[in-house]
Amino acid sequence: MDPSEPQILIVDDARDIREPLGQYLRKQGLRVQLAANAGEARRIIDEANLALVVLDIMMPGEDGLSLCRWIVAQGGPPVILLTAMTDETDRIVGLELGADDYVVKPFNPRELLARIRAVLRRAPVVESRQMTGVRVFAGWRHDPTTQELEHSDGRAVALTSGENRLLAVLLDHPKTVLSRQRLLDLTAGRDAKAYDRAIDNTVSRLRRKLEEDPSTPRLIVTEWGGGYMLAADVVDM
Repeated sequence: MDPSEPQILIVDDARDIREPLGQYLRKQGLRVQLAANAGEARRIIDEANLALVVLDIMMPGEDGLSLCRWIVAQGGPPVILLTAMTDETDRIVGLELGADDYVVKPFNPRELLARIRAVLRRAPVVESRQMTGVRVFAGWRHDPTTQELEHSDGRAVALTSGENRLLAVLLDHPKTVLSRQRLLDLTAGRDAKAYDRAIDNTVSRLRRKLEEDPSTPRLIVTEWGGGYMLAADVVDM
């Protein structure tokens, strides 16, 4: 499998849907991971560099709408919902939460593939160098390929995929104020003008991992009315 091809996550509790769909998408050249529930999906989303999530709404335990809300709040990848024919309300709620598209069950795998390709085409090219180099700032060393931070005092911190993307963008633009919309454009890969709170949530989590005192941040500072700025020099390794 070509490692440059997009990596897709399929989340569906029905094995007879999940596994054949995964096989079909792999035959079409996509890299695919599978999850049977929201817990498995959260772990994969945190660890993998995903281009898109195909998400069933009706699942036991945490349902797809709740997981969709979490993905959007994380600044995670685009979402295509799988919905039942009669679940019009769920489809509307899903789109309001930030899902990018939906496919009604039962569906033709070719239709889903076409919608996946369409969502991926709509996603803007991320300008960040997040996958290309290690950088050092304020005593921290950021390795984007492993989604890890190491401090000169020996501390190690794991980042979620959303945190990794946002930090990479801030490191690309040190001492530059970036608006929430600009940060969304560079990290979320979607038309997400209604979801700028996702950036605030991710910044808050990064501060808890980076700052000595997150309540008075000195590295990722807020510019009121403007956005956020990384207040540190950055050195490429």
